Amino acid sequence: MSVLEAAWKHEFIATNGIKLHYVTQGSGPLMLMLHGFPEFWYSWRHQIPEFASDYKVVAVDLRGYNDSDKPRDRSAYVMAEFVQDVKGIIQGLGYESCVLGMRIK
Repeated sequence: MSVLEAAWKHEFIATNGIKLHYVTQGSGPLMLMLHGFPEFWYSWRHQIPEFASDYKVVAVDLRGYNDSDKPRDRSAYVMAEFVQDVKGIIQGLGYESCVLGMRIK
């Protein structure tokens, strides 16, 4: 385990009828990090410790990726479902809003 990984916590949250895996570090206002295709939370590994000094950083495996649930039905992968997932993560962690980081390729 590297020094960067030592402070990471792997956790799960139930939201929108599924279970999502995430890695978190730090405390304070919520900073939510979302990955693009075909990545997962690990694409944020360098940014997590940098922002964790000021934020509760949460890097999520979105539905269908890595350790998060993978619903079978195609209708589970529409934008409305992703939006509800993110809303559920924010509220489930006890926040009303977040700083949002996104990686799009």
